[in-house]
Amino acid sequence: MNMMRVPEAELMDDEAQVQAYAHADFEQAHSLVMEHFARRTPHAQDLGAWVDLGCGDGEMTTRLARLCPHACIDALDGSPTMLRYAQQRLVRAQVAEQVRLVEAVLPDMPLDKGAYDGIFSNSLLHHLGEPQHLWQAVAYLGKVNAHIFLCDLYRPPTEQRVNELVEQYAATEPKILQRDFRNSLCAAYTREEIQAQLVEARLTHLNTELISDRHIIIYRAHEGTADAA
Repeated sequence: MNMMRVPEAELMDDEAQVQAYAHADFEQAHSLVMEHFARRTPHAQDLGAWVDLGCGDGEMTTRLARLCPHACIDALDGSPTMLRYAQQRLVRAQVAEQVRLVEAVLPDMPLDKGAYDGIFSNSLLHHLGEPQHLWQAVAYLGKVNAHIFLCDLYRPPTEQRVNELVEQYAATEPKILQRDFRNSLCAAYTREEIQAQLVEARLTHLNTELISDRHIIIYRAHEGTADAA
């Protein structure tokens, strides 16, 4: 029997928590995610309007902006503290002019229906107690045939496996990050749960793929990708 999901707080807004997250080294994991993003969204640089749901401290938003230098990106997060760090990061990276930061919590968002050529999200789903809020946003915000790419953690089957992953990837990190990584693994959804969510949301055209021992991507296949229809 698989380990039951243990929800965690939807927002990261504690100053110490956000500061630790913003200064953590996620280079390996985030580079992996963006490699798969480039593989699954080969024409991303040609798209004009992107939305980044759950942008956090803006690290992945910065990567998206650099990959798509002509795009305008709306980056949404519910944490004012995260958005403050995001603004600082975007300015340092010299991509702030591409990005509009939006403080909002799903499902309430001041964004227009069908406004976006591309929808991006990293590590938001596991924070949500009601996952349909994310899938409803995806369906609402995207244009017809919008490019969709989301990445998140997936829940290990046992507590022992959680302990192994924390030891492997966070043993040298501050205690607060070790705690948050553990909590996030326990709060993540399994691939089967995500696939059931997509069925409920009538988003069965989206694909799921495990890309590491802890990451899953959910994406729409387009022409130029291996599994495009």
